[in-house]
Amino acid sequence: MTSELPAGLHSFLETAGWGRAEVAPLAGDASFRRYFRVRSGGRTAMLMDAPPPHEDPGPFLDVGQWLAGHGHRAPAIHAEDRSRGLVLIEDFGDDRMRDWLDENPQAEEETYARAIDALVRLHASPPGPFAPYDLAVYQREAGLFTEWYCQLLELSVDEAGYKAAWDEVLSPMLPRQDPGVTVLRDYHAENIMLLPDGEQGLIDFQDALVGHPAYDLVSLLQDARRDVSPELERAMLDRYLGQVDADEHFEADYARLGAQRNAKIVGIFARLWKRDGKPRYLAMIPRVWDALERDLKHPALAPVAEWFAVNIPQEIRDTSGGELF
Repeated sequence: MTSELPAGLHSFLETAGWGRAEVAPLAGDASFRRYFRVRSGGRTAMLMDAPPPHEDPGPFLDVGQWLAGHGHRAPAIHAEDRSRGLVLIEDFGDDRMRDWLDENPQAEEETYARAIDALVRLHASPPGPFAPYDLAVYQREAGLFTEWYCQLLELSVDEAGYKAAWDEVLSPMLPRQDPGVTVLRDYHAENIMLLPDGEQGLIDFQDALVGHPAYDLVSLLQDARRDVSPELERAMLDRYLGQVDADEHFEADYARLGAQRNAKIVGIFARLWKRDGKPRYLAMIPRVWDALERDLKHPALAPVAEWFAVNIPQEIRDTSGGELF
């Protein structure tokens, strides 16, 4: 329906050379952004509607320009109107890595290997001109666990002790992410597109920061939305380590960031249900919780693991955080 299309769309498309194009909505994500496929003759493109004040397409455009300028496969920008939040971009097709692997499970290792190699190339580039992934950001994200998940379950927890435990765990890592690498922050099987030329296209990178190279590895190999076996995780981590000059702390930092990210995601999924009315994310919590529990077993996570032991009832942990259901 026309009423559901973004305001000013037709004039935007006309100016961009896509007048009279057909516009069809696509499935959305966990944000206020909406996506449409645009067809005109034999051409197709993707329209991103990132309406102010909830969204700002500027970071997507800036990060995309930086990625493309350094040889990474971000979509080409056909037209943009930042004030309206409208961006017309290259159509990467429908083959998301996650969905494609559901149909082609025999190609899993090869497909993940290409995703690892793309990260190696990204980390070989100089860090982008983005804000740092500093302790304040890590703490704010980790705090989503107590703010949303614990409150949702009406758990009385030691929030000051939680923050102190994360300070103790993350502070030793911070010098090792200087100068750092570009961190896409949501590099996982739903945000990697498999292109006809064999390349893997990047999407949903607008929140990029400069931080630790292990973070996007965690995003990919401890995926909230797709099962990755411990054997595949190990093989892909080894593939990455075989191509970079990592120090002896790398795997400990991988566990640190795995625990931090997974605690954050549990909080975000609880928020998406409680605040935003999106219950489908609840079904993903057990997968994330299982990864969190594995990360907490690493000695580098001892202070945070102790906090969980004291503050989160064992019956919740035994059900992989599933007491929400």
